[in-house]
Amino acid sequence: MRFTPTRLKLTALPRGAYSPAGLESLQRQGAATANDAALFSRLIFQSLMNPSAYSAQSTRYCLVSCIANKIVNQVLTSTTTALVTWLRYHIRGRLAFVSLGRTVAFLLAVVGLSAHPAAAQGPGQIAGTLLDQRTRQPLPFANVILLRLPDSTLVGSAQTAENGTFALAGIAPNTYLLRAEALGYQSACRLIALPAGAPAVRLGEWLVAPAAVRLGGVVVQGERALMINELGKTVLNVAKDLNSAGGTAADVLQKVPAVAVDDNGQVSLRGSSSVMLYLDGKPAPSSLRLDQLPASRLETIEIITNPGAQYSAQGTGGIINLVQKKQTQPGWNGAALATVGTRAKYSTSLNLNRQVGKFNFFGSADGLNNQFRGSSALQQVATVDGRTARTDQVGQNTRRQANEGLRLGAEYAPSDQQRFTLATEFYKNDLHQTSDFTTRLTRGPGPAITLLNQNLEVDNLYNARISGNYRRTWAAHAGRELTASATYILDGGTVTTEQRVLDGPASYARQARQQLLDVTIHLPSAQLDYVHPLDDKRRWGVGVKTDIVVTPGSADYAVQPAAGVEFIRQEAGSYRYHYQQVIPQAYGNYQQKAGAWDYQAGLRAEFTGLQAQVLPTGSASQRIFNVFPSATVARTLPHEQRLQLSYSRRLNRPNFLQIIALPIYFDARNYAVGNPDLRPEYVHVAELGHQVAWQATTLSTTLFGRFASQAIQSLRTIDTLATRLSGQPDFIARTSYANFGRTASYGLEISLTRPLAAWWKLTANGSFYRSQVASYTGDGTRANFTGTAYLLSTFSPTKALAVQLSGNYRAPLVVPQGRLLAVYGVDVALRQRLFHDRAALTLRVSDVFNTRRQYTQLAAGGLAADLQTKYETRVGYLGLSWFLGNDKPAGAIENQPKGDAGGFGG
Repeated sequence: MRFTPTRLKLTALPRGAYSPAGLESLQRQGAATANDAALFSRLIFQSLMNPSAYSAQSTRYCLVSCIANKIVNQVLTSTTTALVTWLRYHIRGRLAFVSLGRTVAFLLAVVGLSAHPAAAQGPGQIAGTLLDQRTRQPLPFANVILLRLPDSTLVGSAQTAENGTFALAGIAPNTYLLRAEALGYQSACRLIALPAGAPAVRLGEWLVAPAAVRLGGVVVQGERALMINELGKTVLNVAKDLNSAGGTAADVLQKVPAVAVDDNGQVSLRGSSSVMLYLDGKPAPSSLRLDQLPASRLETIEIITNPGAQYSAQGTGGIINLVQKKQTQPGWNGAALATVGTRAKYSTSLNLNRQVGKFNFFGSADGLNNQFRGSSALQQVATVDGRTARTDQVGQNTRRQANEGLRLGAEYAPSDQQRFTLATEFYKNDLHQTSDFTTRLTRGPGPAITLLNQNLEVDNLYNARISGNYRRTWAAHAGRELTASATYILDGGTVTTEQRVLDGPASYARQARQQLLDVTIHLPSAQLDYVHPLDDKRRWGVGVKTDIVVTPGSADYAVQPAAGVEFIRQEAGSYRYHYQQVIPQAYGNYQQKAGAWDYQAGLRAEFTGLQAQVLPTGSASQRIFNVFPSATVARTLPHEQRLQLSYSRRLNRPNFLQIIALPIYFDARNYAVGNPDLRPEYVHVAELGHQVAWQATTLSTTLFGRFASQAIQSLRTIDTLATRLSGQPDFIARTSYANFGRTASYGLEISLTRPLAAWWKLTANGSFYRSQVASYTGDGTRANFTGTAYLLSTFSPTKALAVQLSGNYRAPLVVPQGRLLAVYGVDVALRQRLFHDRAALTLRVSDVFNTRRQYTQLAAGGLAADLQTKYETRVGYLGLSWFLGNDKPAGAIENQPKGDAGGFGG
């Protein structure tokens, strides 16, 4: 939690504005906000007449920022701007920033001197709702602090609920400064007077916005940082990441502590690959791959490591919420982006918004067409029937992906207390990957065999989604809220894999093999939530939800007898399947505030019923009921510190491909098959976090522990029966899944954000933890100390130029049958603002030193393997962004004090 001063850019006005008539005009126009002006007058004169009563930090940050926000929120006249401008340019730097702030305050105080008499005395309470000014969505878990004036004594604090509401009670009559710190948003201040005659203050909706707000010659700037770390939650602002230009969501997530993304887009958090993906707060389509989701489609990415009862219990690693772009500014707004990368990489996107009266229409379209090259090397040794078989393989591959997406939606707000939203999306993902290998097979004392192989994969997938939301609040009962939503997702498409032997001995089987997967997934869901405050310090909430998964599909196996002829379907090896899963859920939670303490407890109940049938092999079913408790205790400490302890129980349900006994062939020697006896994995998660802020520096530390039982593990073994039946000198490897043993990871995460100069900002985060998994051989556990590190340095050499240099490192990590070796790399990017900030040119190079590659070592069950894969990671991108309508980005660097160097926005 931190407070960041708002920056004022002042532009001179005509001399006539400085005349006495201009002052009289200022007084007349200020009469509309007499109460606020009176509060300003008393506050500012106290600070001028008794400077020692104010700390330097309170004067510099609180007062100046509050003045700036009042100028924006109450729309004071441009004459005030002229006066402030005249002072700034005529003082010519002889006064410090604090003195200038007090001079500005003095002028405002003169305007409001006679606006109101002094307030009476009496008890009071304050309540309101924090909302995003763009989307008008609630801002949960924001911190609201109440300071008594004039000595800035901390009176109380509150944390907003999931619906953005907050309440402070038992407040003595006085004049106060109310400050809001919303995660990733501009700090906001309001002056509050509690007279005896009107002890209750209902602020209603308090809008917080990071974008610049123009008022005549004044620009108040407040922007989001690239990465915001709060206790239990990390927010990545994608637009601030220059290294995301032309990239994907997987590229952006590499910056988060304890997050790892492999070459297949699989995400793991703190060593767990069971991460629940959300799209705009709802479960994402099962076909969503982060390495195929354009970063240009996203506004922010939220990582929640220990979710409460209001979230689904699925995902032992936590939740990653992908928030797509949507504007709510008046008129036409939007942005267009085109990016080109080295060796055939192209992407485009367009985001538009139109707000008319009570309606807001939004839409986006994007396209991505990339080609990547890669290489791999495999050394594998296994013992089959007492004889040693060795495989040495090197290969090259080319991957082409083409994605198109369209999103349309509308919002209707018949009143301030009701809002309807309807959105629809359609995405198409095509992938074509060709891999050519040279394979050398050695079995026993016999001669080695050399083969030329080719593997082909063609994916043609689509995703359609429609969702509706309704939100209802009550002005007479602050904090009371009802929300309802329904979503229907349709995933589908085909996945075709082929394996060919292009050259080899005549005795080796030369028939090409093909598997065609035809997949359709229906995902309807509905949810209802209600929050009811008991008083200003207590509230309870309940909710119900139902998720349904219905998946009919087929897997056809075919062979090609000779080159150039049609593939012939084989009844043996072809399957039909049907999978259905229903998950009804309900939860309740309770929150209470007592002084500097905050408490929250919740309980979630979920029933899982599934039925899986594979023809002709058989069927499986499961009926499982579980409860998942969660609790949080937090305390606000002096000097802008906060301490929080949280606990939750969660689970990892296996997906349908892990359960149904359906073989999926990767190539002629490797396949995977599900396990009908597989059960969910359960985990206990505990976190102890501390956050402290001083001036513009924020330091967050988190101690965490994650302990899982019935851990779901992926196992690779030799299929001895299939190897014998094949009659070939090589062996066939089988990948399956099983519940065995326990896993644990516990350690420390640290995140630091600090400006080193007005033009230089440093962001560093890292994790160090011990990872422990049950050994596949059953002889104990495998464990090691591992971790991640990320360093980002942002420079602003000029007002319009920004440079980012970043590097990340992931230490070696143990797995049940071996370990993954370290991965590391460095990225660099720069952005130049053009045409008065109407456009921006971005140049970036990923993996500058070409060091990112994946190493895997396996050794268990008579099988030992070393696999190295290297994809094309060193890529240069050049992108051009054009901002449309009012969607012009602010020109200041994110959330920090600045000199005249300026910076960049998103």
